[in-house]
Amino acid sequence: MRYATTIIIGAGQSGLSMSKHLTARSIDHVLLERGQVANSWRTERWDSLRLLTPNWQTRLPDYSYAADDPDGFMTKSEVISFLQQYADLSAAPVVREARVLRVRQEEQGYQVSTNQGIWRCQKLVIASGACNVASVPSLSAALPPAVISLSLLQYKNPDQLPNGGVLIVGASASGVQLAREIQASGRPVVLSVGEHVRMPRTYRGRDIQWWMNAIGAMDVRYDSMEHIERARRLPSPQLIGTPERVTVDLNSLRQAGVSLVGRIVGVHEGTVQFSGSLANTCALADLKMNRLLSAIDDWVKSNGLIDELAVPPYRPAPTDVGPDTELSVNLMAAGIGSVIWATGYRPDYSWLDVPVLDRKGRIQHDGGVVAAPGMYVMGLPFMRRRKSSFIDGAGDDAADLAAHLNQSLTRAAA
Repeated sequence: MRYATTIIIGAGQSGLSMSKHLTARSIDHVLLERGQVANSWRTERWDSLRLLTPNWQTRLPDYSYAADDPDGFMTKSEVISFLQQYADLSAAPVVREARVLRVRQEEQGYQVSTNQGIWRCQKLVIASGACNVASVPSLSAALPPAVISLSLLQYKNPDQLPNGGVLIVGASASGVQLAREIQASGRPVVLSVGEHVRMPRTYRGRDIQWWMNAIGAMDVRYDSMEHIERARRLPSPQLIGTPERVTVDLNSLRQAGVSLVGRIVGVHEGTVQFSGSLANTCALADLKMNRLLSAIDDWVKSNGLIDELAVPPYRPAPTDVGPDTELSVNLMAAGIGSVIWATGYRPDYSWLDVPVLDRKGRIQHDGGVVAAPGMYVMGLPFMRRRKSSFIDGAGDDAADLAAHLNQSLTRAAA
């Protein structure tokens, strides 16, 4: 039996950021990591994946990107190196290959059972991430046996796919990236589009993330939102990180040969049915994008930056879904041999034997403070700020929660 004042589960950006702030406060802790530092990036992401945020925005407490390509986008291997270097430089007390099997509450804290033995702690920080399990709808079970079905955790590159067309379900960041990659490999792609957030990669000469930071959008707090649960469920924006900083949207994908269909609503005897609301869905996404661009234009005017920008205001062309959108596709007749479910992820709390989950298995918290004494969670979408699930958001959230944790320890010792 081993003891630490605080146990952090997970050694990704959130866990490492919390460790840095606890170290600064001289709070004894360990990080239990199921694999190696940045394990999800090492084992559960496709080969070509890059960050959606520019390199200059890749920053953690007292550490940030310092090479010669600030406007580029880190590859998977570069992200792994970045996080590993941070762990090494900060001397984070990581226990590697320590898979958590069960957490249960005790009178003075928590007992954490792992494959390396049992730990006890007063405070527990769950920093295991929001992308542990692929969210694949139950209707996937109705696909014909001959059709390969892959989740985002299983897809690595186009070479693993069989010959023939590919149906990609989901058109947020992951879906549009995979549609572009697979279409370029020579395979016909059908993209099933549901609710999405459209964004240009650059606007008026600067990256959209620069603008989001400038206008304060990424620092909006959870407790200022009227409908925070709705905001937390919004899909990731249609962005892709490339050296050329290209914008990939439904228009560019359609021009490249990708076929667009609506949200998937059913599968029956090899035929996939789609919603007829594709045009309306895209019009709503266009409307929200234009509101964002108008907010940027207003900020430029109010800050007197008009003369500094060489590019005047403009609006991307409205999404064109074409005149005749298919409402159903017979997979075998259309030559579609595989389906990729780009339908997002969800956390895995199957090991958490504490009554803090709602009926959908989501952890209940108030800005990362969980509804159980001494328990915290990090890295979830819009947890404390809009940027909470980004690398750039981990440090600020960790600072807040470390302060809360420290105050709790101080009160208990008084």
